[in-house]
Amino acid sequence: MEKLAGILEGNSQWAEKTNKDHPDLFDKLANQQNPQFLWIGCSDSRVPATQICKQLPGDMFVHRNVANQVIPNDLSCLTALQFAVEVLKVTDIIVCGHYGCGGVNAAMSDESFGLIDNWLIHIKKLFQSKKAELDQILNPELRANKLTELNVQKQLANLAASEAVQKAWSQGQELKLHGLVYQLTNGKLLNLNLTTGNKAEAEKLLS
Repeated sequence: MEKLAGILEGNSQWAEKTNKDHPDLFDKLANQQNPQFLWIGCSDSRVPATQICKQLPGDMFVHRNVANQVIPNDLSCLTALQFAVEVLKVTDIIVCGHYGCGGVNAAMSDESFGLIDNWLIHIKKLFQSKKAELDQILNPELRANKLTELNVQKQLANLAASEAVQKAWSQGQELKLHGLVYQLTNGKLLNLNLTTGNKAEAEKLLS
């Protein structure tokens, strides 16, 4: 109960400060949300989307899972994606990985970690398909970093191929996809320069 009490006290302090700094924010958010961004990130507790981007509540629609994946048959992610694109009309989708990702490291290992092995199978396949390239990187940490970046690119490709994104582009809806990596060692985001905003750019950048 002591730990929960700390959470509740922290929430109370945060709510009071936020209300003081932004007096109309909670009244506005109680009636609607109008985020510009959909953030697809890792569940890792060290990578809180709105906090590291200095965004207010209501600025980002967030979906998080282990190793920031966009799996074509993951109904949770696809539902969040459809709602964000078709209902909220977000203009930008960010896929954000992070260096030091436990999911990526596990996908590179020959060990079995239980149920999560099924979730990581797509990254394992990516690792195997890029193994010749990755084997050229002798430093294990840098090799994992590279796979993290390749994983972000793969998830952007999955996004670009999704029904929700394809439909939006076909209808002329403004929608850009971005790939970022968060650096745990300094708290900064790295732009992978994979931004794409239509089918032609997606084929060029994400093939």
